[in-house]
Amino acid sequence: MKILKMIPGIALSAGVALLACWIESLLPIHLIGSAVIAMFVGMILNRFLKNTGIFASGIKFTSKKVLKFAIILLGLSLNITTVLHVGKMSLVVMVFTLLTCFGGGYFIGKALGLNWKLSNLISAGTGICGGSAIAAIAPTIDADDNDVAYAMSATFLFDMAMIILFPIMGRAIGMTDEAFGIWAGTAVNDTSSVVATGYAFSEAAGDFATMVKLTRTITIIPTVIVFAFVQLHLKRKEALASSASCGALKANFSISKIFPWFILGFLALSVVASVFQIPVAVVSGTKTASKFFMVCALAAIGLNTSFSSMKKAGIRPMIHGFIISALVVIVALVVEIAIGIV
Repeated sequence: MKILKMIPGIALSAGVALLACWIESLLPIHLIGSAVIAMFVGMILNRFLKNTGIFASGIKFTSKKVLKFAIILLGLSLNITTVLHVGKMSLVVMVFTLLTCFGGGYFIGKALGLNWKLSNLISAGTGICGGSAIAAIAPTIDADDNDVAYAMSATFLFDMAMIILFPIMGRAIGMTDEAFGIWAGTAVNDTSSVVATGYAFSEAAGDFATMVKLTRTITIIPTVIVFAFVQLHLKRKEALASSASCGALKANFSISKIFPWFILGFLALSVVASVFQIPVAVVSGTKTASKFFMVCALAAIGLNTSFSSMKKAGIRPMIHGFIISALVVIVALVVEIAIGIV
């Protein structure tokens, strides 16, 4: 009976996802990913679904469970050994940009009065890989759908500007294809935006930017694990604060219930992809399936998020995203100059 109740919401989310994929296919170049399109289409439809509870359980299932399944499938397309082929230069730049995102993001989020979940989702989206990182970390820290929507919007808007400005700045500086590929691969957020930015400069820069971006995506693994322990620590403190005895603490707090088990599936498939020679068709198929399930999940998050609720946070999340993104762009360029890449 529960499954039957979820069908309308799942079908609606899938329908929005298919519409978003179709819209993306109509674009002359991939400026906007289907996940972002699906989220905004869902948010537009949200105002018409306020009094329609028939979709509620299916939308919730898609935004939570289907999202986790999409992340698990993503693991098969992330060969950990790829890191070795990218080179030490990009890894050095990556370390500094990640420190900038999460270190600087912590203080900027505090200054702007944002909750820690939203602040870190924006930092993860900027520092790792846009929507994929946000989608992976959100269920780990039990983030609200509104926070996911804010974070996606903040990283998406900056990406649109970078696709236009990066090639102009790269040519003005006189960057080589490799240097520009590292810069775009470490400083631009979403994968589709990295590809668009890299190939707008040159084919060689696009190839290198894509490879750097794949390496950067692998940092999802340690980042999610770190946030899992942070969430466990916070839940333990919350349980201790609200419990008068050890017995009550055990009843309220359970690591098995809180730990993000889906990340183990993600890790397992990543190891399989690294150790075994997986057929290209299989990897391509699972990557396509993962992307579509993620688009469905983002559609569900959009369907569960209203523009009016987003207005309550004002412009602060966007300011956070802009400052962090600008710092990453500058830090990546400075590090490249310092180690002699540019």
